[in-house]
Amino acid sequence: MNQRKLITGGVLAAAITPRRAREHSIDLGATLELIDFLCEGGVDGIALLGPIGECMHFPLEDRARMLDFAIKRSRAPILANVSHSTLDGATFLAEEAAGSGVAAVLLMPPWNCRYDQDTLREFGLRFADDAPRDLPVFLSDMPAELMTTRRFAGSVVQSAHLLGGPVALLENDGAYRQARETGAAGCVSVTACAVPELMVALDRAIRACNRGRVDTLDMRVQEFVSKIEGWPAEVALKEALKQRKIKAGSLAVPLSPQAEGRLADFAAWFKGWVPGVLKESRT
Repeated sequence: MNQRKLITGGVLAAAITPRRAREHSIDLGATLELIDFLCEGGVDGIALLGPIGECMHFPLEDRARMLDFAIKRSRAPILANVSHSTLDGATFLAEEAAGSGVAAVLLMPPWNCRYDQDTLREFGLRFADDAPRDLPVFLSDMPAELMTTRRFAGSVVQSAHLLGGPVALLENDGAYRQARETGAAGCVSVTACAVPELMVALDRAIRACNRGRVDTLDMRVQEFVSKIEGWPAEVALKEALKQRKIKAGSLAVPLSPQAEGRLADFAAWFKGWVPGVLKESRT
């Protein structure tokens, strides 16, 4: 087993999963190139196969294989989403990821199932029983009382008031500044998938209490967040990565002609916007 890297906070990029055109498979080569790009951007970790990573499209074995290669490639710790529609599937992925040396895994409720809170609590506890004992587990959209069991490493949440656990990560870039200043350990950031330099620079400025720089960089984050609103995030992120010459793979669903036009407008905006942002981030 690889020596396990730790997730202690900072900026984790919520990564897309490059997909081969006309196939149901992950483009492994493009995935590894994306990991290199994110590591070069300075991120503190990478969240793979989350909702932005469209994990529901891929078989368990493909997800496990991709994680094995990604964990070996990445210089940053990997938070691997092992969520599945079944407990057995989630446990299988956790075991495979742990064997590859993953830093931690993320558990969400079973896909497309409206279980009550008591059932979700039992699901989380059973997962903790079955997963490798030394594997840190983060929770997202799971009952808050699970964190009181002290069996989980941390939480990934949309709202700052829900933060809990030893390592609390916010999944809302627009609110990150305030959350980081008031106790969040870090973020799982969609912005960091396309512009890792920006989120890393913002996080460092917050920690340095550089108010003027925080104001400037947070304004840029708000601009990006506002531009991707109304899109499935993975669509906007893939187009942004394309503009940065990073292979992002094909879309899962073809866009309408009207949506294609709007995406072209977004691409033109991003192409003009990103050079100045990169300069500000590296200053």
